[in-house]
Amino acid sequence: MMSLKFRQPTYLPNSALHTFRCRELMSVDRDILWQIDTGVVRTSTWDREGNAIALGFWGAGEIVGRSLSHIRPYQIESMTEVKAYALPSNSQIDREVLLSHVQQTEELLTIMHCISVEQRLLQFLFWFADKFGGETEEGKVIKLRLTHQVLAEAIGSSRVTVTRLMGKFQRMGIVSWSPERFILLGADLYKLLCI
Repeated sequence: MMSLKFRQPTYLPNSALHTFRCRELMSVDRDILWQIDTGVVRTSTWDREGNAIALGFWGAGEIVGRSLSHIRPYQIESMTEVKAYALPSNSQIDREVLLSHVQQTEELLTIMHCISVEQRLLQFLFWFADKFGGETEEGKVIKLRLTHQVLAEAIGSSRVTVTRLMGKFQRMGIVSWSPERFILLGADLYKLLCI
């Protein structure tokens, strides 16, 4: 998977850097794009019954905004403390930014087509760890707190099912938790799934 890192564009020297608290909603004004400097955001929508649907997860260097999506409603939520540059929506967008969106959409679509919810959850955890995790002697650590509800929305399941599966994964030694309550994915299983 390609990891893309971008700098603040030199053609926008006066772009303002904004700080958002964890779980804060970011503006979806159609005239603004957000280039993430630090932190992680989630884009989402919801269905007619009000069920949230995760559209993507974005980190440092990536660009999000309503003008990059035809999905309505559209929401951007900070999953950590986030620092992001506000860019005009008519900014020149680098080809790599658009490729990042397409690739992530394909990766998440592939995960969503796993028939079993258990496989969807496992694949999502490993995908998320590759994108936002760090290496430890025990395996990969996801360095932000993912609630069971966020995981459920990401894989199209219920929080109750995710809670049951996370308990099963813990008993099997697939997942554990760091002292900071970050998810740790076991090194042996991680290597098997990444072959």
